[in-house]
Amino acid sequence: MPQARQLAETPILTATVPRQFVHRAAVAETFLTGWKETGTDRFAVAAQWPRAHGLHVSHDRSAYEPLLVVETVRQSGTLIAHTEYDVPLGHHFVLQEFEVDTSPAHLAVGPVPAEPVVDVHFVEVRRRAGRPAGARYTAEVLLDGARVATARVAFTCVAEAVYRRLRGGRTPATVTVPPAPPGLPPRVVGRALPGDVVLAPTEREDRWRLRIDTAHPVFFDHPLDHAPGMLLLESARQAAWARTPGGGTPSSFRSVFHRYAELDEPVWIEACADAGATLRVVARQGELTVFECLVDTAQE
Repeated sequence: MPQARQLAETPILTATVPRQFVHRAAVAETFLTGWKETGTDRFAVAAQWPRAHGLHVSHDRSAYEPLLVVETVRQSGTLIAHTEYDVPLGHHFVLQEFEVDTSPAHLAVGPVPAEPVVDVHFVEVRRRAGRPAGARYTAEVLLDGARVATARVAFTCVAEAVYRRLRGGRTPATVTVPPAPPGLPPRVVGRALPGDVVLAPTEREDRWRLRIDTAHPVFFDHPLDHAPGMLLLESARQAAWARTPGGGTPSSFRSVFHRYAELDEPVWIEACADAGATLRVVARQGELTVFECLVDTAQE
């Protein structure tokens, strides 16, 4: 009889969660790989971070950007809302608050992709007609057992028909976006490529125009009818770089989203010193405030 072949060990396979659960069009922008319930309203979400990324890894590939933590936490909440609280796919999520504290010293890129775990706790779920209409959750991001970030998030979610009424007929197809003005030099805002700069200079050193490039593959991973929250957070990050050159890496963000930032009207970003080393960044459109963020930096 022929000798039986020795079976090779089956490798552990890693795949991302369905991209629709995290509101991404590109698999490459989907960072979550699984989840499980760990207690009442508590979940462990597994993720994988790439060693190279056009936006979320430093240009020298030595460090993960704190806003990668933000995106991972955002995706975690969206995933759990869909899979564990029955928010239908197709509902729109609207950020209200996002607070995060990261430890850049623990965000070094290693020899293999990092695989953080996000401990998510939904502390409040608001319902309307039996469906979740919004929630608050906290998150603790662990990497190799060490805590690298904590976050607190609040959002609302609405059905497509309700969202369309709220938006007054605005859709990605009906909104005309003016050309983005030239940006600041990339090195001034901690970026390597001109296409990743989201601030355009004005006559003031503490005020910029938001550059809205709907062709950007990360901020506009799919067509949108408003400026996404991650773009506004990036504007706060870049404002902190511009106002505190050499002063450390922006690492903590305490943001409030007041209203939609429209694509076809100028958005102005202003920054001023708050208490201590904290920078207050405000986004305005016309006479209205659309976004506020307190940014702290980790000293090198």
